[in-house]
Amino acid sequence: SQDEETQHIAEVITEIHLGCKKIYGYRRMTVAVNKKLETRYNCKRIRRIMRILGFYSVIRRPRPSWQRSNPIHLAENILNRNFDAATSPNQIWCTDITEFKYGNGQKEFLSAIVDLWDKSIIAYVLSSRNDNEIVMDTLKQAFEANPGARPLIHSDRGFQYTSHAYKTLRDTYKFTASMSRVSKCLDNQPIESFWGTLKAERYYLNNYATREALVTDVEDYIHFYNHKRI
Repeated sequence: SQDEETQHIAEVITEIHLGCKKIYGYRRMTVAVNKKLETRYNCKRIRRIMRILGFYSVIRRPRPSWQRSNPIHLAENILNRNFDAATSPNQIWCTDITEFKYGNGQKEFLSAIVDLWDKSIIAYVLSSRNDNEIVMDTLKQAFEANPGARPLIHSDRGFQYTSHAYKTLRDTYKFTASMSRVSKCLDNQPIESFWGTLKAERYYLNNYATREALVTDVEDYIHFYNHKRI
């Protein structure tokens, strides 16, 4: 009967809802349900059942603004918001750093690189210090995983990306640098979008007493994002 079918759908929705840490709204839930059951239920039906169950998507919070230091080695905005330009892997990477808090106001920083070919995170480093090393280690990790890559790497004008150390790696790995314009965060939208998704779907939903708990959860989410997220 239809009641039995609805009950079965509700059970599947509940299983998926818990499995994805309660982050899916009705659109992605519809895709997930139809994929699991090999069905073609429409969004309205899934949304209605989710409302009955009390399941809702997560609302994103705005990212705080950042203060940047005076630059040394600048680059033009070559990417120029052409985020669909990649026609194969390792052509265009976007990178940035974001901040998390845990415990009694302690800070942890995440540096990551997203490949515009498939929007996957190809390298990331977590550190308690927002210094040159976190960025250089991220770049080295990316190039070790992708030997021979000669990408265009887009960043903002943060002090790490305009430093002598970054210029040295640029010469070593033969990549092309592109940088956002001043106060134009949308120039680096792909990585900004990832920060928003990570924080909305995982970080803002939890309180972290220790660095270990935060790092474990961030690493778990990045694996989920790269391999499982719809």
